[in-house]
Amino acid sequence: MNTTNPPTVPAAPRAAADPLPGPDGGAALYRERRERVLAAMRARGGGVALVPTASEALRNRDADYPYRHDSYFYYLTGFTEPDALLVLDANAGDGQPAAILFCRAKNPERETWDGFRFGPDAARETFGFDAAFPIDERDARVPQLIANRPALHYALAASNGFDTQVRGWLDAVRAQSRSGVTAPSAAYDLLPVLDDMRIVKDAHELSVMRRAAQISALAHRRAMAACRPGIREYELEAELLYAFRKHGAQGPAYGSIVAAGANACVLHYPAGNASARDGDLVLIDAACELNGYASDITRTFPANGRFTPAQRELYDIVLAAQQAAIDATRAGVDFEAPHQAAVRVLAQGLLDTGIIDRARFASVDDVIAERAYARFYMHRTGHWLGMDVHDAGDYRERDANLPADATPPWRTLRPSMTLTIEPGLYVRAADDVPERYWDIGIRIEDDAIVTATGCELITRDVPVEAAEIEALMQDAQRRA
Repeated sequence: MNTTNPPTVPAAPRAAADPLPGPDGGAALYRERRERVLAAMRARGGGVALVPTASEALRNRDADYPYRHDSYFYYLTGFTEPDALLVLDANAGDGQPAAILFCRAKNPERETWDGFRFGPDAARETFGFDAAFPIDERDARVPQLIANRPALHYALAASNGFDTQVRGWLDAVRAQSRSGVTAPSAAYDLLPVLDDMRIVKDAHELSVMRRAAQISALAHRRAMAACRPGIREYELEAELLYAFRKHGAQGPAYGSIVAAGANACVLHYPAGNASARDGDLVLIDAACELNGYASDITRTFPANGRFTPAQRELYDIVLAAQQAAIDATRAGVDFEAPHQAAVRVLAQGLLDTGIIDRARFASVDDVIAERAYARFYMHRTGHWLGMDVHDAGDYRERDANLPADATPPWRTLRPSMTLTIEPGLYVRAADDVPERYWDIGIRIEDDAIVTATGCELITRDVPVEAAEIEALMQDAQRRA
């Protein structure tokens, strides 16, 4: 890659009839979200919100990591270029801009090297902002925008670099105090407002997430069909990545976990070069990102296409635990309910198999009370899902009336919240564990949209029943 001293070559002009690519879902969707934020700010007394996007990150020497926008910024703008800032002014008067974008200026030389840029004028028109300026004017204009405003709203203490920028802008305003200019006297964390918006998905978001789930399911089916004893973990990862891109996703939503044999007992094991041996299970936790939204699927299957009796026994326990959690997922229950349902099934299964010593624990309640299951199931049953694979939103209610030392209650599920349901069992070799279960790691994960009466599983285009998995793999082996 040659990125030094680029020659001055003007970019070819864009044809007048070639429309600029607009934001996914349409500009009106993002304007409505910005209006909701402005309304929340006005209810708190007004002020100015500052929402930066992510910066490009150096990978090594002069090569960057693939760029990915900041989720909060994208949620309010639909804009995916780096070096951008959204300013929302809740005190803007008639004729004054309330939604302002700072972005990179048009630059034919850099566009020859790095690709198309909207520039302020086209970004304003295409994305529906009231005004837009070059990012190079940010330090001159932001102090003017926040001057004489009562408060700032931004992600407090989320980024040392941005906190430093904000302090610089405030200092620039305070330097004008002898001229009667005042700086904001209050600062509020903007993230709780945005988190409460993001945690309940709108129709467009759910549509994108359903499609992302379908693509990820196709990828898992492809990996299952390709699996044979002797295949390496990175070869299965390649099957996943191919399917993501072939079907239109931008790439993986997170680092793919492809773990063969004992590696499946490592929760965040990255795809390595280990071979799947005859008799091993393979655990794949991988999914795509589509238009800014993540999916998240885990399946566990036998490398040779047939579960051993011990593998099938534990697999059926995990599947039953997942079904119990699915049955407990619906509007009106708290976020903890699915986890409690899954833990009870897993604890009973650990007792029934003798993995947990029945002589030490008289009942499932004892296992749960002493958290004896946590040695074999150490994570929670789910998490929020959306623009981030571990999406924004508190898991407990925010209640200002609670005593400072009190634990808030779990958040209540509402329709159109999205979450994962992913119980598992991870049994490492140990003297106090029956040998037939050694080094078996199993996780089953699906994505669920909460409804009034239950939940919609959007990732079931890939088999989950053991017999269906075996049938898919054996059919693929016959066709090979």
